[in-house]
Amino acid sequence: MKHFLFHKFRTAYNLDRWIRQHFTQTGLLVLGGFVTAGAFGLDTRQTLAYQLFSLLLALLLLAIISPLFFRKVHLTAQRDLPQFATVDETLHYQVHIQNHTQTLQRSLTLQENIKLNPPSFETFLHAKEPDHEKRNWFDNYVGYPRWSWLMYLSKGAEIAEQNLPPIPPMSSEKFHLKKVPASLSIKMTLKPLRRGYVHFTGFSVARPDPFGLFKALYTIDKPDNLLILPKRYPVGKISLFGSRKYQRGGVSLAMSVGDSEEFVSLREYRPGDPLRHIHWKSLAKIGKPVVKEFQDEFFVRHALILDTFTEQDAGEIFETAVSVAASYTTAPRSAEVLLDLMFIGTKAYHFTSGRGLAKTDQFLEILACVEACTDQPFHLLPPLVMKHAASLSGCLCVLLNWDTARQHFIESLKKLSLPLLVVVISTTELEIDKNKFPEVHLLSTDAIAEELVKL
Repeated sequence: MKHFLFHKFRTAYNLDRWIRQHFTQTGLLVLGGFVTAGAFGLDTRQTLAYQLFSLLLALLLLAIISPLFFRKVHLTAQRDLPQFATVDETLHYQVHIQNHTQTLQRSLTLQENIKLNPPSFETFLHAKEPDHEKRNWFDNYVGYPRWSWLMYLSKGAEIAEQNLPPIPPMSSEKFHLKKVPASLSIKMTLKPLRRGYVHFTGFSVARPDPFGLFKALYTIDKPDNLLILPKRYPVGKISLFGSRKYQRGGVSLAMSVGDSEEFVSLREYRPGDPLRHIHWKSLAKIGKPVVKEFQDEFFVRHALILDTFTEQDAGEIFETAVSVAASYTTAPRSAEVLLDLMFIGTKAYHFTSGRGLAKTDQFLEILACVEACTDQPFHLLPPLVMKHAASLSGCLCVLLNWDTARQHFIESLKKLSLPLLVVVISTTELEIDKNKFPEVHLLSTDAIAEELVKL
């Protein structure tokens, strides 16, 4: 039954969206009166509601047909989008509109069109919309409010419709016959709803009929993308006191192929030196082979381990964990410290930031697109961490639960004598043995900002 209803939700949602796009507020009121009059006017001998039904029907038909006789507009538009936006931070940007007709365009409104991604059936079954426990049993069983919430999130951003001032017609350049489009700029307000990419498909320019009931839409194709970064909280400097470790390959390990240490000086060639270390400019100058000499690198390397193993794709706990991880990537730290981000998604991911490698903005871009791992077990994560444990000076772990598998993982890290800071994100109270795990801190999603500051 739920599978059948799930496939009907898209039809109902598209119909509702079409009605809200084309009818004004007054038009929706008239449409509601039309449906009500039709319901009560079935028996023409008992009530006169059928007369109201006929009147409203004629009015709606005229309103729907009248835009067909309007002269078609010819507009182009261009967005000035920033590189990034952040969840829960309102963004303003400019849209430049040009009129390519010789007619004054007035009474227009501008709407942004954003690509929607309907959820899968599995996502629909496991998702829980805010305040779902307060809904009646029928809504929770059928699930249409949950579908609407998932579709609302899939947009990625809420953008208010804007009324356009009158746009002048095209004008002729002085002493020339060439027509120049008239243009204006308007400010749009965008409210990010979730992290990840927002895919703009274009604009819809709406113009109401003379009765102010129905809007004719003129579509402008203008694809664009905007990356929404995760929400971040203020955190203090990461204090994971650990000794410097030898880094095989040095700082440039992540920027080149093969082993490469820190450059020290030039020296004469010795049998067995790699050919890639030859300094070709010196060879051309003095006629003898000269090689670059390197030294091993020792420095501090911290791991930021993000737990992505959860049952819900769009769960509150997972989104909070991503925000906490993003907060720690931007936390103040020494310029000599490397930070490794490790998590499991469709595959194992390992990124390094610091000392000329990836920048913090790149870490935030990665976290903006990270997805929950709903079909794999947690035990896939420890091997990824243990593979790099010998070069780590400390670990910062962001976990989604405190079950047996995660406890064993933290115990294995403690056996390596690595300094640890572990935060567990939860909506409920969990039992944590502080004598055995003093480095583990439980953070509630309701007061995440206040508790992060205290760490």
